[in-house]
Amino acid sequence: MNFPHPLPLTEVAEIIGARIIGDANIKAKGLNELHVVRPGDISFVDHPKYYNKALNSAATIIIINKEVDVPEGKVLLLHENPFPAFNKLIEKFRPFLPSNQNISPTASIGRDTVVQHGAFIGNNVSIGDNCIIHSNVSIYDNAIIGNNVIIHSGSVIGSDAYYFQKREGSFVKFQSGGRVIVNDNVEIGANCCIDKGVTGDTTIGEGTKFDNHCQVGHDTIIGKNCLIGAFAAIAGVTCLEDDVILWARVAINKDIVIGKAAVILATSAVDKSIEGGKTYMGSPVMDVKKYWRYMISLKQVPDLIRNLKK
Repeated sequence: MNFPHPLPLTEVAEIIGARIIGDANIKAKGLNELHVVRPGDISFVDHPKYYNKALNSAATIIIINKEVDVPEGKVLLLHENPFPAFNKLIEKFRPFLPSNQNISPTASIGRDTVVQHGAFIGNNVSIGDNCIIHSNVSIYDNAIIGNNVIIHSGSVIGSDAYYFQKREGSFVKFQSGGRVIVNDNVEIGANCCIDKGVTGDTTIGEGTKFDNHCQVGHDTIIGKNCLIGAFAAIAGVTCLEDDVILWARVAINKDIVIGKAAVILATSAVDKSIEGGKTYMGSPVMDVKKYWRYMISLKQVPDLIRNLKK
């Protein structure tokens, strides 16, 4: 997530009430979680288990709850509660902006694009040329839709990340300041939901096609020319490489990679990263040939038990 312009660190510190440790003349370009952080970004850490990861990340500025040695080229913002401080920055620079129009005047809509009656297009949305946005589609703020995209009725593009942290016996929402980017020639079926990134982008690659009733979690990256079957559920921070096929009711866990041209058969569940170029089935998935051998062996178990009893 980028700031509108680089911000003086003194301004950032004042907003969240933090103490600067290090070079106060550095300017912040944006803010991001550790898995997508870039030089110039602000990130945060509030648990000793992750101090080293944060301090050795690409982040230039780190909100932290303990005074530690400052790595070369970095600045610390000392704050007793880094998580709410980080949330405050998201809310400050990517706030919820109510809209009283179906199509925001700040939205950009390309040539020959059709937006059917009843669709909602939020603030700062960009839609390319030759698209069809059917009725009752909602495209939340800051989403980017490419050319020749079709989005069917009832789908939601850019809803908040399903991301909560448990604090003091209750769940605290991680504010969503990211975007959804849908590239050219994508088709999204009816009643699909694609969540925006927390600070980064949820990205749908060129030529990918969704059936109806699909869920895509925050910060997920889906490659080019993928086929996503009905009722597929893809958790956040997951990567589907190019040419992946998911058939109906496939469930995919978070933080994993599905290799290029992998095929996952219907009703399967994926709990860890898998290689590309193979067909998988089962819950959890295994190579389809191995799966069928397993099933044949399993069917023989009752006969084996009966023979043992004789």
